[in-house]
Parts: sequence; structure tokens; C-alpha cells
Amino acid sequence: MRYERIEKAVFLERPNRFIAYTELNGRKETVHVKNTGRCVELLVPGASVYIQRSANPDRKTKWDLISVEKGERMINMDSQIPNRLVEEWIRGGHLFRDVTLVRPETTYGNSRFDLYVEAEGKRIFIEVKGVTLEENGVCRFPDAPSERAVKHLEELILAKQEGYETYVFFVIQMKDVRYFTPNTDTHPAFAEALRRAAAAGVHILAYDCTVSPDSIEIDSPVDIVLGSPELKEAAGPLVEWFRENRRDLPWRRRMNAYRVWISEIMLQQTRVEAVKPYYERFLEELPDVKALAEVPEERLLKLWEGMGYYNRARNLKAAAVQIMEEFGGRFPDRYEEIRSLKGIGSYTAGAIASFVYNIPKPAVDGNVFRVVTRLLADPDDITKASTRTKIEALLEEVIPRDAAGDFNQSLIELGAIVCLPNGEPKCAECPVRHLCRSFAEGTQMEYPVKKKAKERRIEKRTVFLFCDGGAVAIRKRKSTGLLAGMYEFPNVEGHLKRQEAIDYARSLGLAPVRVKKLESAKHIFSHVEWHMTGYEILVDELEKEMKDNVIFAGRDELEEKYPMPSAFETYLAAAGAQRKKKRGQLPGV
Repeated sequence: MRYERIEKAVFLERPNRFIAYTELNGRKETVHVKNTGRCVELLVPGASVYIQRSANPDRKTKWDLISVEKGERMINMDSQIPNRLVEEWIRGGHLFRDVTLVRPETTYGNSRFDLYVEAEGKRIFIEVKGVTLEENGVCRFPDAPSERAVKHLEELILAKQEGYETYVFFVIQMKDVRYFTPNTDTHPAFAEALRRAAAAGVHILAYDCTVSPDSIEIDSPVDIVLGSPELKEAAGPLVEWFRENRRDLPWRRRMNAYRVWISEIMLQQTRVEAVKPYYERFLEELPDVKALAEVPEERLLKLWEGMGYYNRARNLKAAAVQIMEEFGGRFPDRYEEIRSLKGIGSYTAGAIASFVYNIPKPAVDGNVFRVVTRLLADPDDITKASTRTKIEALLEEVIPRDAAGDFNQSLIELGAIVCLPNGEPKCAECPVRHLCRSFAEGTQMEYPVKKKAKERRIEKRTVFLFCDGGAVAIRKRKSTGLLAGMYEFPNVEGHLKRQEAIDYARSLGLAPVRVKKLESAKHIFSHVEWHMTGYEILVDELEKEMKDNVIFAGRDELEEKYPMPSAFETYLAAAGAQRKKKRGQLPGV
């Protein structure tokens, strides 16, 4: 679109919404302002403006204000031009194929939409909004409250529900902007309505324009941030900080999907330093998907021994088999395919997809929850699924397309070493503290909000080390339930007295020779605590009638063959000490 009869002038003042005074060739001229918005950041005394002489010699106001210079940026202020631009743009074959009808100003319900289009067999309503409000490269709409704009959004939602395809098209009347976001400060109701519209399936578009004093043309799509501008602003500093401060971790070396996958499953509810030796041992024996798919379950659980949550190891193997059967042994490289693997949720899928393939999907773990909720001072309970969904949506909207992996890792890293879970966060070291609402308010320790977990159920148990020569009795747990398929020392509910312990040994077909009381131990699972006491019982080697699937295993077998959960760590140590002593003499009862 090109203007004729354009002159450069100097802005003087704006006495009301409709007119302004300018200086043109040393004369004061009254100019019609075609934009009724506030425009206070544009129309400042001394600003260079471009005005158009009216083609009507009889018009009282002979000039129209078209554009203004704001620093190095040229901004078109003509509020009547965006509709024409979008109409011409669509007629020119942009946005839709096979356009058969474009009709301006079409009534629907109680609204009058800017454009009605028929194309690709669809009926389409488009509402066009011109955007002139810019600060630091960020464009916002509206610059003044607009109930009419909210009404349009509500009507678009209704039209969508009735089968129309619907759009809001923001024409950014300038070039070289960073992103568009609704003006929450000026009109929060519009911002909320725009988010509702997007959630309802209304398409939200923003395009910038190439602008000169006498022309304007739609150019390129602009990023849209409907959720959190703070997170958008944080992205760049976080990525830069991560690249300078990232820890040297084994899974970050020679990064591939398999290595990241194994590390992320191991790191769930386990400290980084604790994971490192397990990770190295696991990768040494099972270096790829094929090896994992083929490993016997007992060997897999032995490699996992001490990590806890043994179903995670079983899910790893099941997913490896799935990869071999469904993907030809190739680890999938699409988010949806990664998400389809057994045991992989949104976090792990997002981590693999972004770290390895730079796919812009979020990876929200405890660290990310903490960082984001503190940045936004978000009061929502992070144990609710709706909160996770919300934060994932906020992050997905702002993930840098060229640095998705580094962005996700930066949030995790910041939560691990700066925005700490226990004790005071190291805010002085945080690269985004200037954006952090909780830091500004001094409320960092109030986030994240997490409902108090249910008190764990206490279970009392008695554990038995039945010793026979250099071996000790173990049994395999059931294939379902807690610690499914693992091996354990025989144990029963309750804290048994000495005679009760002897009676239990006999019930298994064992003949007790000597009995020693062992120290107590405690192990915490997610929803239950075991409070354990134990007995070390020497049994007669010749009088054994084994019951309850009990077998005797030597020390080497316990260490190398049979997977034993860390719940029995205290008694594993006792069994190891006892076997060493057996080479000499057995301590007395």
C-alpha cells in the first residue's frame, strides 16, 4: 500500500483524540489523527511525523497523520489501513489457497467482523487489529481499554463453536519487533479473553510490516506471547547463563537419545552425584537400545539395585523392546513417538526431544516448577495436574526455536545450583532476578506452593538372616506390588520377640542353632515407611526343608546375581560381615 502527497512535519501537540498540531515548512498546521488510541509514547513534542494532504480541497482539515518516527523505528499510525492490508494480502494468495470470496464488514451475531472469507471449503471470519504500541521491541494491544475488542473475541469463540474458522489478525504497523503480547496492564479483560479465544481454537496471528513514510506492506510473522512475557524475557539470559555455567555431567558428553533417556529416568527422585556411578555401570553393560531390550530382567534389576523404583527399570526394558519392534531399533526423533514409549511421560519426552533433537517442547521437573513459580510468584499448587499443564503451556510458548535444549536445561540447572530447593536460594547469582516477582517481593521461600503430602503409613517388619555355612536365605517377591520381582531376606509383619523368631524359622522348615538380635533399620518409600528389626539365625545345614520359595545364596551371588532393594541395605551389610566371620568362627548367641 502506497500513500501519495506525503510531507514531513514536526509534531507539536494533540489537544484531543481527533486532531493534532504540527509544524510544516514553518507553518502551524491542524492535522486529523486517524488513530483514536492514546499513542502518548509516539506523539511527543518534536517528533518527526509524516502527514498526507487530503485529496478533497473542500475538507476543513486538510491533512491526515500517517506515520511517526520513534527513534530509529518508523511506525504507521493509520488505523484505517490494517483492514485493507489484510484484505489485499489474502486476495494475493497469502494465508489461504483457493480463495473464492473476500467480503469486508460482515455481521455475525451482535458483532461486525472485519473480513469474511470463503476458501479451501471453509467459512472464515477474521477480526483485524492494528498495533502501534511498542516498548523495547515488544508490541502490545490495546493501548487503551476496549470493551468492543473483548466483545469481538467472545463472538469469534461462538462462531468457532458453530463451525466457522476464526482468526484474530494483529497487524504490527512497524518492523523489527521482538514479539507481541496482550496489554495486561491496560486491559486485563482483553488479555484474558484472548487467551480464552486461543484455547477455544481461534487462530491468533501477528505480522509485522515494512514501513516507509509513504508506504506499508505486511511482511513477516511475529512471535506471540499470550501467557508470560517474564518467561519470554528470561529465555535469552537463561540460555546465555547455562552455556557459561553448565556442569560437566556424564550424560552431557556424547549426547544422544539413549544416553539422555537412561539418565533422565535415573535422575527422577535421585541426586545427581548418587546417579553418576549407576549411570556409568549401566551404560558400560547396556550401551544401546538393543542391549537393553535383550538383557534378562534379573540382570537388569541387579544393575538397577540401589536406585529404587524398580518398575522404572522394567519400563526401560519394555520401551527398548517397543523401539526394536515398532521403530526398527532406531530411537524415535518425533515428540509424539517418544511420548508413546512405555514409562515416558511429558517431562522425559520433552527432555529427550529438546536436548537431543532441539524440538521446542517443555521439560518440567521439580527444578523447573521451583524456578517458574518463583519467577511468576505463582500461587497454584504444583501437585495438581492442571498446574503442570499450565506451566508446560507457558514454557512451550516461549522456548527459543534455535536453543530449545539449552533453554530447558538452563531452567533445570538454575533450579539445581542457584534456585535451591532447601535453604535460601542464591539470588545474587541468578541471571533473571531482575524479572523475578518473588525476589522483588521477598517471598522466594513461599514458592512453589505444594499441598502437604499424606502422612506415610508405618509398617513394622522383622527381617531374618538365616545363615547356612557361607550362604544366607533369600526369596523372590511377588511379580506385582511393592518391590515386585526383587529378592529379599525373609521378613514378616510386626516386631517379633526372640521365641517368635525361632518359631517362624521352624515354620520355614529350618532348624535354628544360634540366634542373634540385629540393629534396627528404617526405609522410606513414597507412601509407606518400614520400621525394621532383625535376627541373624544360624541354621542346621543338615535339617532343612525349604518352604516359601526360600533359597540360599552365597556372598558373591548376592553381590553379582540377585537384585536386592536398598530397603535391606543394613541387613545386606550384616550378612556380608557374617560371611567373613564364618571363615573363622561364629560369634556366640
